Amino acid sequence: MNRVCSMFSQLLQLFPRTEFEQVVRKHRGERHARGFTCWGQFVAMLFCQLGKAQSLREICGGLAASEGKLRHLGIPEAPKRSTLAYANEHRPWEIYPEIFQRLLSRCQELVGPRRKFRFKNKLVSMDATVIDLCAQLYDWAHFRRTKGGVKLHLVLDHDGYLPCFAVIEPAKIQELKLAEKMSFDPGTIVVMDRGYTGFHLFKKFTKEGVYFVTRMRNDLVYGIAEERDVPKNRNVLCDQIVFLGSKKYRVDIPLRRIEVLVEETQETLIFLTNNMELGATTIAAVYRDRWQIELFFKALKQCLRVKTFVGTSANALKIQIWTALIAMLLLKYLQLRSRFAWSLSNLVALLRQQLFVYRDLWVWIDKPFQAPPPLEDMRKAQLALEF
Repeated sequence: MNRVCSMFSQLLQLFPRTEFEQVVRKHRGERHARGFTCWGQFVAMLFCQLGKAQSLREICGGLAASEGKLRHLGIPEAPKRSTLAYANEHRPWEIYPEIFQRLLSRCQELVGPRRKFRFKNKLVSMDATVIDLCAQLYDWAHFRRTKGGVKLHLVLDHDGYLPCFAVIEPAKIQELKLAEKMSFDPGTIVVMDRGYTGFHLFKKFTKEGVYFVTRMRNDLVYGIAEERDVPKNRNVLCDQIVFLGSKKYRVDIPLRRIEVLVEETQETLIFLTNNMELGATTIAAVYRDRWQIELFFKALKQCLRVKTFVGTSANALKIQIWTALIAMLLLKYLQLRSRFAWSLSNLVALLRQQLFVYRDLWVWIDKPFQAPPPLEDMRKAQLALEF
């Protein structure tokens, strides 16, 4: 007799049904519902991500093939394709960001203190990635003349490298416009690429007490106000206090301009920051750590379903992308709880094969290649519990 339910069911236990139902009632997700619940829709779309189903047919067929195990998932039966398609098109996608935030808080509880840098400031990266779409099928997401797309704007918390904020917008909206509307706690260090270069954004961050680190664009005009000492035996070429702008327009805040030589490529990188306290080598190391958000985007597109979609409406697309972000948080949660050195690609590949296996998930993530206990031992344990 099995003492545990399927591994997929154990994953779903991280989403308490009472909390989920509160979010559904808040957004009136099941208004005019006829049998198919928002929980069933969530289970089906999460199965699409973890099972890497290619279409509605594969989602519904994969669940129907495991019909005897669905009772552990909290759904009576597998949905029909038309039912799931209608739910994705009409039910509010705003349910999923709230579910994402509640799971994020559980992941943050497992993250220990960061030791990569000595400073105590909060460190986050901000970037965006374009998800290409067919302009004929997604006529609401025109990007260029013959191309469509949406842009996923993301903020990555370097404590555990967890995504802590996300926005899905049409691809034609620039990153800078969205960044100017965002706010961070004072003392936070925001790392961003050259696409976020903007005088108004620099002034806004400085006024709010937020530090930024970015690459300096080659076309920026600046005036040098002070030359600072550079550390010896390091690759720092110069450390300057500058003011951006020309004679007609000048940004009235001092910024640091740091040139660093990369030994591997013999390339000179120029950084711009409003932090006057950290060392020049630390500023370069902070920007180097920004590569983690690029790795996150790469893993999201390679391991989960965010390049092809099972619906063509904006609502269905946002539901699928948000479900992918929730699935990514689930994988991060398993990595944080596991004592095994999982890579993200191996974890999602092996978990896909074990979704409906009756095995203790928390034992499996620690010892994935150890055989489960013999059936006879499980029966003896069950009898001991009964008596």
